Amino acid sequence: MKVLSVASEIYPLIKTGGLADVAGALPLALAAYGIQTRTLIPGYPAVMKAVGEKAEKVITLYDLFGEQATVLAVRHDGLDLLVLDAPALFNRFGNPYNAPHGEGYSDNWRRFGALSKAAAEIAAGAIPGWEPDLVHAHDWQAAMTPVYMRFGPTPEKPSILTIHNIAFQGNFDPGIFPWLGLPDHALAVDGVEYYGRVSFLKGGLQTAWAVTTVSPTYAREIQTPQYGMGLEGLISARADTVHGIVNGIDTDVWDPASDETIVSRYSVHKPKGRLENRQAVSEHFGLDNDDSPIFSVVSRLTWQKGMDILATVIGDLVAMGGKLAVLGSGEPGLEEAFRNAVRYYPGRVGTIIGYDETLSHTLQAGADAILIPSRFEPCGLTQLYALRYGCVPVVARTGGLADTVIDANPAALAVNAATGVQFSPVEPWSLSHAIRRTINLYDDKKTWLAMQKQGMKSDVSWKASAGLYADLYKQLDLMVSKP
Repeated sequence: MKVLSVASEIYPLIKTGGLADVAGALPLALAAYGIQTRTLIPGYPAVMKAVGEKAEKVITLYDLFGEQATVLAVRHDGLDLLVLDAPALFNRFGNPYNAPHGEGYSDNWRRFGALSKAAAEIAAGAIPGWEPDLVHAHDWQAAMTPVYMRFGPTPEKPSILTIHNIAFQGNFDPGIFPWLGLPDHALAVDGVEYYGRVSFLKGGLQTAWAVTTVSPTYAREIQTPQYGMGLEGLISARADTVHGIVNGIDTDVWDPASDETIVSRYSVHKPKGRLENRQAVSEHFGLDNDDSPIFSVVSRLTWQKGMDILATVIGDLVAMGGKLAVLGSGEPGLEEAFRNAVRYYPGRVGTIIGYDETLSHTLQAGADAILIPSRFEPCGLTQLYALRYGCVPVVARTGGLADTVIDANPAALAVNAATGVQFSPVEPWSLSHAIRRTINLYDDKKTWLAMQKQGMKSDVSWKASAGLYADLYKQLDLMVSKP
C-alpha cells in the first residue's frame, strides 16, 4: 500500500514538538507492515539546506496560491520525502509558524493551505508514476488536505486526519475563503465554516474518512466540553470513525544503551551508568551534589503543561528534600518564575530557558523523576522517553499520560507493575502530594530500582501502534470501490 503523509514538520529536519517525532518515526515503523510512505513537508530553510543538493524535482505547480512552486523528491535518514519548495511561503528562518518575537505569521492560512492543496494534487496523481492509495494528514496545518480532496477530483480516495492537539485549530477570518480555491458550498457547516470563520481543523475533521488521536483516553476526552475546545459536538457525531492510537517513540534514537549524547551509557541490566549522568545534571544545573532526588522538567512553560501549578509548589518540593532541574521556554511570566526560583533556592533549583535536544537526553538519563503536570495532554512523548531511560514519570491523570504510565498504587507495587506516579486533579495540593509520594518511593531503594527497571522494560516503540495504523489503512482501503 502506498500512503502520502502530510506534515508541517518532521524529525530530524525540523522540529518544534512531538508532531515532528511522530511524522518521522511512524513511516519507518509502517514499513514492517508493507506500507510505503512518502511524506510531504514544507521547504523551510533548514529542510532545503539538508536535502536541497540531492533532491530531484518531480513536478512544478505553476499557480499555487499565486506562487510557482516545485515538489522535490529525496531520501533522507531512511525517510522518503516530498519537499514543497515555495520560497515565498516557506523561506523564513526560525520558528516555522511564528514571526520573530511575534504571533503567528499573518499568512499562515496561505502557507498551509498551499501545503494541503499541493498534497491534494499529489493524491490525484500529479507525480508521474506514483499515486497514493491513502492520504494521512497531521494537525491543522495539513487538515485542508481532505477538504481539497472532498471538494476536488478525489473524494473517493481514503483520507485520515490525526489530531495531535485539538487546542490548535487554524481558525481564520472568513475573508480568506475566496482565495482558497474551493467551491462556494464548501463554506458551510459540512465544510470549513465554523462560527462564521474558516477553520482548517474543523474542515479536516468534517471531510476526512477517519480521525485519529494520539491516545485512547484523549479520543474520549475530546468528545467532552472540557477537552473538545468547541469541537466536541463534531467529534461525538463522528465517534464511530474516531480512533485513539497511542504514539510510540523511535527507540533507536532514544536508547540509553547506545545514546552518544549522554555522558555514560547504560541499560536495564546495567543501570549503574545512570550515576554519571546524574552527576552531569547536577553540574549543568548548579544543583547540590547529594543523594536527594532530582526532579526534572523538559517542557514548554505554559498553562496547558501545568507549569503555573508547578511554580507554586517549588517551595514544597525543596522543603521535602527534593531538587528541581528545569529546561524549557514559554510564557514570559513562567520563565521569570522559574528563574526566580533559582535565586530563592540556590543549589536546589536550576533553570535553563530554551531548548537543547542533547540536554534533554541528559536530563532523561540523569534525573531521578520527571514532572509532567499537564492540564491536558493528547499523548505526550516526554513520559515515554523517561520510561525508556529509567527516569520515573510523575504525571497528571489525563490523555496519553494516563494510558502510558502505571501508577505506583499498592496493587501495582505488589505485582511489580508500577512505572510512575499519577495524580489528579491538577491542583497545587494534589501535585505536592504526588511529589511526597515520589520521594517516599525514592527513599525505598529496592522499590525505586524495581520501578525504574519496569519502566525501562515497557514497550514504548511504534511496533504495536504502527500495526493499528496499518490495520486502519487497510480497512479504509477495502471501503474503496475497486474496478
